[in-house]
Amino acid sequence: MRAIDFTAWRNKLSGRTRTLRGFLARRMPPPPLRIGMSARLFHPRPDATGLQSKRMQYLEQSVAHWVMSRDVLVFMVPTVDKDSLFHRSNIRVGDYARVLDGLVLQGGADISPLTYGEEPLDAEWAGDRLRDVYEIELLHEFVEAGKPVLGICRGAQLINVAFGGTLYQDIGTQLPEAQTHVTAAYEKNVHEMRIEPGSGLARLYPGVERARINSIHHQAIKALGRNLRVEARSEPDGLIEAVRGSGKSYVFAVQWHPEFHVPGDGSLLDSAPILDEFLLAARG
Repeated sequence: MRAIDFTAWRNKLSGRTRTLRGFLARRMPPPPLRIGMSARLFHPRPDATGLQSKRMQYLEQSVAHWVMSRDVLVFMVPTVDKDSLFHRSNIRVGDYARVLDGLVLQGGADISPLTYGEEPLDAEWAGDRLRDVYEIELLHEFVEAGKPVLGICRGAQLINVAFGGTLYQDIGTQLPEAQTHVTAAYEKNVHEMRIEPGSGLARLYPGVERARINSIHHQAIKALGRNLRVEARSEPDGLIEAVRGSGKSYVFAVQWHPEFHVPGDGSLLDSAPILDEFLLAARG
């Protein structure tokens, strides 16, 4: 009876296993990214009834669909009530940072001046302090986990404040010489932007020094936060339009709404490179 050469047999089997794994890797696409998105908050009105008497959390459809355009799974990250009287849970914001691949901080209500150590100059600019606290915790958890963060409009302001910066509470009041950054035209209100030479944004758009973007905000970055650098400014007033973190974790934010830039519309900055860079960082 011929003796079996187990070493040769194992080597042969191992080689076939590697070949099969290589074949499957080539044939099977990578799993879709899981991107978290901070929630917008609807606060109940004192005189409301029914659903509007409850606090609601929701996504703006355009930004969710923009991220999903790259076959990405989007998950809204709700606030975590640690002291709920109805449904107690051990889930924490950090748990989302561990299982998701990246975070988008979407637009919405004003940042409360209280969040950056000021009193509101007008009651209309009091902002959403509850959302500020929730999103700052969310941001720091993702940064600590080494997961990329992309901020849009309010998200850019939130990132700046979370890193110790401040805001102009109202551009029209505090910077009357600035151009109008919000009108009834909403996303159709556009202005020119200048990209900072040598910035990450400049690398994303080689050869582009100026571009047109939409403008839907009455607050803006004032004092720049720690470990942030300016990547673009509006023209001609010089307000900050994009910032990037200088730390190990990917943090990038734009003051405009790239999700409202229609693909193929050459009159506005192409939003695809911004999304693709963020998702590439999420792939690790």
